[in-house]
Amino acid sequence: MSVPQRKARPRRNNESNRREELLRVSAKLFREKGFDGTSIRDISAAAGMHSGSPFYHFKTKQDILVAVMEQGLAEGLRKTEEVMALSLPPEQKLTKLVRTQLGTILEEGNDFIPVLLYDWRSLTLANRRRIVAVKDRYDALWQCLIDDLQRAGHMPGDAQLVRLLILGAVNWAGTWYRLGGRLSLDKVAEDAARLFLQGKQ
Repeated sequence: MSVPQRKARPRRNNESNRREELLRVSAKLFREKGFDGTSIRDISAAAGMHSGSPFYHFKTKQDILVAVMEQGLAEGLRKTEEVMALSLPPEQKLTKLVRTQLGTILEEGNDFIPVLLYDWRSLTLANRRRIVAVKDRYDALWQCLIDDLQRAGHMPGDAQLVRLLILGAVNWAGTWYRLGGRLSLDKVAEDAARLFLQGKQ
């Protein structure tokens, strides 16, 4: 009687896992050392690969940077859509959306969006256009909430400017906030939303 042979794991799944690991370690290195300060050798060593192995998945280091940013935007977009789908008043959604954005920047392992924020100028012009196409969808959700808040009388002024100022303030937290410090991310989100809403929560 023949013994059934164990099926080998699909190579495609292994390749997908390796690609995800490459993006994860690349995002961490880009955040810590900057795009220009990170070499392919650094990425290979962090991923436990031979020095030329990343080029099996990506043609250039620039392609890795684009993929890191796209992954960060895709994850941020998914979480933002989840908040926007909640049946809550817009002012409560703002608190949750601020908390979500803080998490995508500051929580452990979330290095993708910070790379987008700090290494934007490292993109080629063509790749900037590519990233902007995804980022516009992300910004549109925030703009929708700002518009709702304005209709509810919470936020006067130019709606687009308000969005840019809020996101700018929240994203800047990546330069000064430290996990485990005096304030939790929940507390930062609550106080920030209250400030943006001019105390009308």
